[in-house]
Amino acid sequence: MHLTEQAAQSFATQWIGAWNRHDLPAIMALYSEDIRFYSPYIIKLEMNAEGMINRKADLEKYFGKALGIYADLHFELHQVLTGADSVILYYKSVNNRMAAELMQLDESGKISLVKAHYNA
Repeated sequence: MHLTEQAAQSFATQWIGAWNRHDLPAIMALYSEDIRFYSPYIIKLEMNAEGMINRKADLEKYFGKALGIYADLHFELHQVLTGADSVILYYKSVNNRMAAELMQLDESGKISLVKAHYNA
């Protein structure tokens, strides 16, 4: 899937909006059934010791847990970087930490791979 800058911006707006509304069904609709999701928060929230989720049902549990713990969660988008079939969203996350997520999209435009990074 070739991703234009306009499509990447639209995707980023949709993703940030779903998270800021705490709308778990809308968030999950953006992710592929065939997901690989890497984040240090998977370890911090005691989902597993590997920091990787590869089942959509487990991803939904992880996101639900995060939304429950961070009731005031609000993301502030700073920059969208566009790749051929991926985007990097650079945004202010919980506790004013900066985050960058590399998201690869499949042929249908769903997120199939995420590598999340946070500043210390």
